[in-house]
Amino acid sequence: MVAPGMLQNPSVRNWLGNIEPAWTLLDQESFNALRQRPSPTAEPIQLATDLTDEEIQQSAIARNALILLRAAAGGPGLKLTATGNLSRGVVAEMCDLFTWPGFDKTEAFRFHKVINEPDFLPLFLVRHVAEAGKLVRQDQGHLKITPAGRKLLKQANQKALQAVLFHLALWRLDLGYFGRGFLHGWPQRDIGIVLWSLSIAANHWQPVERLTRMCTIPIIGVLESSWDSGSHAMEATVLRPLRWFGLLDYRQDDRPERRFEKRHFYRKTPLFDRFVSFDVKLEAAGPRH
Repeated sequence: MVAPGMLQNPSVRNWLGNIEPAWTLLDQESFNALRQRPSPTAEPIQLATDLTDEEIQQSAIARNALILLRAAAGGPGLKLTATGNLSRGVVAEMCDLFTWPGFDKTEAFRFHKVINEPDFLPLFLVRHVAEAGKLVRQDQGHLKITPAGRKLLKQANQKALQAVLFHLALWRLDLGYFGRGFLHGWPQRDIGIVLWSLSIAANHWQPVERLTRMCTIPIIGVLESSWDSGSHAMEATVLRPLRWFGLLDYRQDDRPERRFEKRHFYRKTPLFDRFVSFDVKLEAAGPRH
């Protein structure tokens, strides 16, 4: 079993309750390999690069990235403000074109007289993922598509779009922005282990709190927190982004004991196992996937 000493720590045992983390099933070599950033060869994590058009459309990030890339490919590109954000006119246009799970434009902008790029999270995220991958670039006051972006727009190459964006978002960007960054990159820095753990733990609806304990490696900041900061960070930086990639379903239920609170549940979509596969070994067992 991986990290048996950790599981004997009273603080860890108290935090876990009676839950045994899924990652303890891995052998040490696979555990260590999953903690490394993927590279093109001999990796324990493989991302499918042959998705169909229908499968691409199941990913909010991928389908909206295509909208942004096509818009950036036209004319001089997309106008930027002096601070480098997309202009309000561009943001308004993208608001009409983008569709995003759980995002109610009317509710989100109820108190906004004008909408700036950082106010529209879907566009803000997609633009920064594309820019991190050098699919778009800033030039002379406009956001323009690059040769790499044009290449991905070709029909034959769109099959790999989800894989490119997923790798950028999960291993290159700091998604702590969505969890206010107070746990300094946790649990995203163990994303390979978290993904593998979700592959076996999220086959059915599970509450965020249980998935957090089954799939993450706790740190002192989580164990000593006066509230369940771990579950908050897990949902903000892992579960919601995976939903935006079309890999998780989401639902919320009322909490009778807390009138104004909801309990959040997630489970894998069929696209999860279609898109992400693993080559790992379990302790005293054969390959899992």
